[in-house]
Amino acid sequence: MSRILIAAVVFISCSGMESLFAQQIAKGRVYHDANFNQNFDSNEKGLNGIRVSNGREVTVTSSDGSYELPVSDDTILFVIKPSGWMTPLSDSNLPRFYYNHKPKGSPKGMRFEGVAPTGELPASVDFPLYPANEPELFKAIMFADPQPRNQAEVDYLIQDVLEEMVGTDASFGVTLGDIMFDDLSLFESQNQGIALVGIPWYNVIGNHDINREAKVDEHSDETFERVFGPAYYSFEYGKAHFVVMDNVDYSYNPETQKHGYKGGISKAQLTFLENDLKLVPKEKLVVLMMHIPITKMDQRGAIFKLLRDRPFTMSVSGHQHYQQHLYLGKEDGWEGDKPHHHVINVTASGSWWRGIKKYGNIPHAYSRDGVPNGYSIVTFDGNQYSFQYQAANRPADYQMQISAPLEYGGKQQADAYAYANVFSGSVKSEVSGVIRNRKGKAVKLEMVAAHSELDPDYKRLYDQERELISKIDGKIDWVEMSAPVAAGHMWKAKLPQDLPPGIYSVEIQVKQPNGAIYKGLRPIRVKE
Repeated sequence: MSRILIAAVVFISCSGMESLFAQQIAKGRVYHDANFNQNFDSNEKGLNGIRVSNGREVTVTSSDGSYELPVSDDTILFVIKPSGWMTPLSDSNLPRFYYNHKPKGSPKGMRFEGVAPTGELPASVDFPLYPANEPELFKAIMFADPQPRNQAEVDYLIQDVLEEMVGTDASFGVTLGDIMFDDLSLFESQNQGIALVGIPWYNVIGNHDINREAKVDEHSDETFERVFGPAYYSFEYGKAHFVVMDNVDYSYNPETQKHGYKGGISKAQLTFLENDLKLVPKEKLVVLMMHIPITKMDQRGAIFKLLRDRPFTMSVSGHQHYQQHLYLGKEDGWEGDKPHHHVINVTASGSWWRGIKKYGNIPHAYSRDGVPNGYSIVTFDGNQYSFQYQAANRPADYQMQISAPLEYGGKQQADAYAYANVFSGSVKSEVSGVIRNRKGKAVKLEMVAAHSELDPDYKRLYDQERELISKIDGKIDWVEMSAPVAAGHMWKAKLPQDLPPGIYSVEIQVKQPNGAIYKGLRPIRVKE
């Protein structure tokens, strides 16, 4: 006899239109899958106090691991992974923590495959968990926008970024949206490449990961849901609570037949976030992970209200193809006692895999703020954290680019400057510098913020590329570089004019908010 209970008939608003759905009650359990067969066996134990959600409500399992939640004909049920437990993983190391309930499947007419019809709601929707050793001190890898246009660019990611991650001691990884560049058929190929890293990998939906044939926002993530599951959810690791957000608010204009998007979340997602956080102790660190920066979201104020009384919060995004650390205060709508730290993360593709190809036949892929493509290694220690930028195929201490003239001095060059592009710099970075001769005698440089200025080396490379392309009539086998932008992590110092001729070194030191100290050096010649 079916255990499905028909509960009610409700009206759900869908982009201004009222759609009728038969609402049912889903039942199931969360259990310790002792024999790893992903089936609940009579001798296995249900787990008490585990959170389960339907994307709006969040319930907690009873002593025997059972739960009940209402579902419509387009619902994803998911377990909120607790600390000390792990969900099953797919062959590509994607966490399997959800059940898609779409009796009729995804809408027809999509270019990329959505969810196949799932049929009637099962009598019991069960979620297996496995005990896991999760220390309070752990690392996670985060990168944004790998964004390949084609298989060749998937291979760029594998060779230029993922290869060096193999064997990492990080506990899990996260892609912060724009997993693809519109061609969603490449999801599986890239997932297989990321699986080489050997750790569980979570995914955030981006504006290039959506079904552009959708007529409403609710149908814009059908392919994402087939491959990755819900577009928003949460999980815990150690003493941190991670919330994956879908903040791509998709829209379609039937008159012009054009689609668009902005930064925002649905009412259902905001309800989920509120219900989710109600069950998270305040001593835990809450980490919001999204694609579009939180500063560009319509509901930023509502989200900040949910976080304002929490002493330990931060958020991270991608989308911009530059790296920036923001400390948000009252002028940004933040109401907490201390500024809210938001990281616009470095991208794996730089600025969309652009630039002339380097040794190895891969584009140099600098981001448009002069930061090399790469990723973040985030260290969590209880409810504390720190970000370390890692450039792809570079040593860990490569944290800045110093730009200075090869030589300067004389009547023809009265003013000369040294610039330091501190890749993960912010208003909290302490930057100092000296110019030192061969005997070790140093003259202090007065480093001043130049956050509105462009990286001189990136600008020079961009100009050189444009000149080259004009000479060869645009016949190139790479994608042209993006125009440079200022991203708020540049410092400069005027070089002294009274130094004797000879070879000197410009030496820059940066102390970051977490206490890390990085140094850079650039040789320079003072002429007669």
